[in-house]
Amino acid sequence: MGETPKVKLRAQLTLFDATNLVVGATIGADIYVISSFGAQYLGPASLIAWVAAGVIAISIALCFALCEALLPRTGGPYAYAKKAWGPFAGFVVGWSLWLAEWTSLAVFPIAFVRYVMFFLPGLDPTQQVAVKVLYVAFLVVTNVAGAKAAGRMNDVLTFIKIAPLILFSGVGLIYMMSNPSTVVSNLSPFAPYGFANAGAALVLIFWAYAGFEISSIPAAEVEHPRKTLPLAIMIGMFIVTVFYLVVNVVLFAVRPWYQLAGDTTPLASAASALLGTNSGLALLGGGIVGVGALVSVAGADESGMLGTSRLGYALAVDGLFPRFFAELHPRYKTPYWGIIVQAVTALAASMVADLSMLISTSVFLLAIAYAATSLSVFPLRKESRTPEPNLAGSWLIPVLGLISSLYLMTQCSVVQITAGLVLIVIGIPIYFWYSPKKQMEELREAFLSRDSILQRTYQQEQRFLANVLRHVKRLYRRITRKEQAWVVAE
Repeated sequence: MGETPKVKLRAQLTLFDATNLVVGATIGADIYVISSFGAQYLGPASLIAWVAAGVIAISIALCFALCEALLPRTGGPYAYAKKAWGPFAGFVVGWSLWLAEWTSLAVFPIAFVRYVMFFLPGLDPTQQVAVKVLYVAFLVVTNVAGAKAAGRMNDVLTFIKIAPLILFSGVGLIYMMSNPSTVVSNLSPFAPYGFANAGAALVLIFWAYAGFEISSIPAAEVEHPRKTLPLAIMIGMFIVTVFYLVVNVVLFAVRPWYQLAGDTTPLASAASALLGTNSGLALLGGGIVGVGALVSVAGADESGMLGTSRLGYALAVDGLFPRFFAELHPRYKTPYWGIIVQAVTALAASMVADLSMLISTSVFLLAIAYAATSLSVFPLRKESRTPEPNLAGSWLIPVLGLISSLYLMTQCSVVQITAGLVLIVIGIPIYFWYSPKKQMEELREAFLSRDSILQRTYQQEQRFLANVLRHVKRLYRRITRKEQAWVVAE
């Protein structure tokens, strides 16, 4: 999968490590994209939808924790469904997941162009297409050949991603305390459209939580998984939900909801409005957040492109996908054909579909994989002899996960559901054409090896806010050691 930094993770991940991975897998560029949709459907009341989406994500993520404990090392909805109901069910779920991730890849070129137009508002449609093409081409080259360089730049990029949001939130909270009457005015009326569109808003907002599955964390690598995995998920998702809420509360407090509803670059526009009393500061604030958005969108798309190619690789080595998805570049050892195919097709989708359509279709396809994972708990529980987390003794968690997944599916529009189902049906001939083929055993063993899993876990630990938390922990340890040394010296 390309050169990556040397794996330094311990064989047993602590509660902090597992929590860090949950946070890192969840928070990405989504916050820069989604915020205005809530204003369009619910106004300030969309803050409730951010909390509800977090609760739904926790219920589904706990099902993943149960499946990880019941089926360690292999992981993922594809593996759960295949073990529970056979290869065809595994393929349908794996295909749905691949499509969901592929659909997400089509979102980011649109989001990138929107934030480019914050700086260059005069781009015509042809120029916008050119920006998308150059953007996707850059990411393809980076994924095929630039993994080592990307790893070296990770800390710098992480700071660029998170610093604008922290700055925006900090300045915004100060503004809120200094201008309470303006805040009340911007948050009023709280529910201007009522809650008739709550379901549609929830689907779009939920997309920001996608990634919580932490399917790359095998239970065998976690200390005391029966307690650690469920607790890590709940703590991690609490951190994510609070982070999202703070950013969105500030967003609605500093910018009227009816203006926010029309923003294509909500956070950059709000940052400019926040510092609007000084034209220079307004330009600087909007610029800082805009640059942070561009870096975050590019980083999330790069990570998603690699993750999607990895899933295609896994299906190919199982004999369920065209063989070229598992072909590695002779020099860089990356699945370059899979990366190129998914990038080109996602670019084409970004040209013809709008943002909300792509996001909602992605959530519908994800919800299929989530529902399958929730249902998988029951047959896996019967077959597995692996000790389960404490929560596995109850039927409540998988039932809640299933209900949450089905709810997400039913809240999509008829067009979005139809698009998702058509895409799934297209995959059935692929299964029947490739399923009789022999598995590529050597590649399969390499993909599922402990070293490979730890390498992917390391990559996930490097994402967005998780990397910041990791450095905070290191700083705390250094300070503690210095204090202890000072006490000894005294």
